[in-house]
Amino acid sequence: MTSSSLKAHSSELKAHKNRLSRISMREQFGADKKRFSKFSVCTDDMIFDYSKNRIDTPSMKALVALAKSAGVSNYRDRMFAGAQINETEGRAVLHTALRNTSGKPVLVDGKDVMPDIQKVLKAMAAFANKVRNGKYAVTEGKITDIVNIGIGGSDLGPAMATLALSPWHNGPRAHFVSNVDGADLADTFKKIEPATTLFIVASKTFTTQETMRNAESARTWLKKQLCKKDVGQHFAALSTNLEATRKFGIDDERTFGFWDWVGGRYSIWSAIGLSLMIAIGPKKFNEFLEGAHQADLHFQSEPYEKNIPVLMALLGIWNRNIWGHATQAVLPYDNRLSRFAAYLQQLDMESNGKRVMMNGKRATSDTGAILWGEPGTNGQHAFYQLIHQGTSVIPCDFLVAAKPQEKMGDHHSLLVANCLAQSEALMIGKTEDEAKSELIASGMSEKQAKALAPHKVFEGNRPSNTFLYKQLDPKTLGMLLAFYEHKVFAQGVIWGINSFDQWGVELGKALAGQLVPMVKDPALAKNKDASTLGLLASYHELKKAK
Repeated sequence: MTSSSLKAHSSELKAHKNRLSRISMREQFGADKKRFSKFSVCTDDMIFDYSKNRIDTPSMKALVALAKSAGVSNYRDRMFAGAQINETEGRAVLHTALRNTSGKPVLVDGKDVMPDIQKVLKAMAAFANKVRNGKYAVTEGKITDIVNIGIGGSDLGPAMATLALSPWHNGPRAHFVSNVDGADLADTFKKIEPATTLFIVASKTFTTQETMRNAESARTWLKKQLCKKDVGQHFAALSTNLEATRKFGIDDERTFGFWDWVGGRYSIWSAIGLSLMIAIGPKKFNEFLEGAHQADLHFQSEPYEKNIPVLMALLGIWNRNIWGHATQAVLPYDNRLSRFAAYLQQLDMESNGKRVMMNGKRATSDTGAILWGEPGTNGQHAFYQLIHQGTSVIPCDFLVAAKPQEKMGDHHSLLVANCLAQSEALMIGKTEDEAKSELIASGMSEKQAKALAPHKVFEGNRPSNTFLYKQLDPKTLGMLLAFYEHKVFAQGVIWGINSFDQWGVELGKALAGQLVPMVKDPALAKNKDASTLGLLASYHELKKAK
């Protein structure tokens, strides 16, 4: 992988940008009544509309040529075939195999991994059913609450998906603890009964600092609350370190493993999804996997021009590298997707937040986008002001369902209207003349209208994509997540970076390990910069203050 393809195509793409900068999107829609049909893709019960981008047919052809030149399809096929495309860690990248419902073999080093995957899924389903029907009991019988203890990919995925699919919850209540801040665990303790709670400790190595500290504190709390020495029955583990899980007190039949070719931020499809499976049941969890598998098939089979994740990737490159828009907002008009943006932050920014290419050289173009967002309509009353009238252009992804889960009068009609109105407003804007005319029509004098009109101008031409789907159900959520995964992958190929390692998180972890003794004992604070030493000294002083 190199970014030479982007460099080679940048002159042509910038020429298209310069041409299109002289045409408003309002004019484009006015001139072409078929623009939506030209620049949207429908698959299953989902529509991806990208017509509200500053594009036309020639510019899209140039972007497709970039994808072909970069070899996106070649790397895609190598990924699905189990090749070691994660070269810096010497690993295959096969989260797609975890949701392979086709029955076809998937080979890694000549071995079909599907029997092992199916074995773990079968064990997960058996355990989930026992927890759900009460056949696996704890101190006072049937489990009423599960607490997933993990961090990063071992938390964001299951926490996001469990909230998103809450209408399908018919198992124990689900809680998620990730932060090593004791407040996270303490607040969870207030919501659960120790005698009927199962803790699921999610750590592949069973050594993750924050996770293990929380797990040990949970075990101590249980022993104290239940006046029992052995509380192992209240724990399950998602880990491959059987020696460590046994030492912790967790039997092997309650330990579920996964593989080194599953990256943390791609692991919701693996044993890391156990808490989700317990909440919604194995059948609905399988529908979640099936949705992702359908997205995989789409990514593998559709031509670039109709390939949703490839189009998402190319539009992201177009906005990031050609137009220079550094951030992207993800705006789901679905309150249950309130953790969706946080999940995508890890997926996108940890994957493509790289400045070094696969060839070891510094990247020759900006990589990754600063991704953020909140659900609508709340965001409209918070940060949309900056999106509409700020000095920076922020491309947006809108997501909305046609059918709500709840039948509550006209709530959903208002929600959908707001979603569509925001993308329309970002596209068409409002000119100064239009603003002035509106003000005069409202009764304002010519002089007053002229003074106020500039403040009511919307430049428009602010790009957005919209996902419209029938309903946010397990299958739809699986499709959405897989589409975003493949978008990130395709962008990584074009930028020439490895989307599947994360060396950037290592330095902070190492330094934290050095600092823990110094935080505990001020006498040990040394060999640090003046700022860190000063903060340590102040910390110890404040800690002693009454």
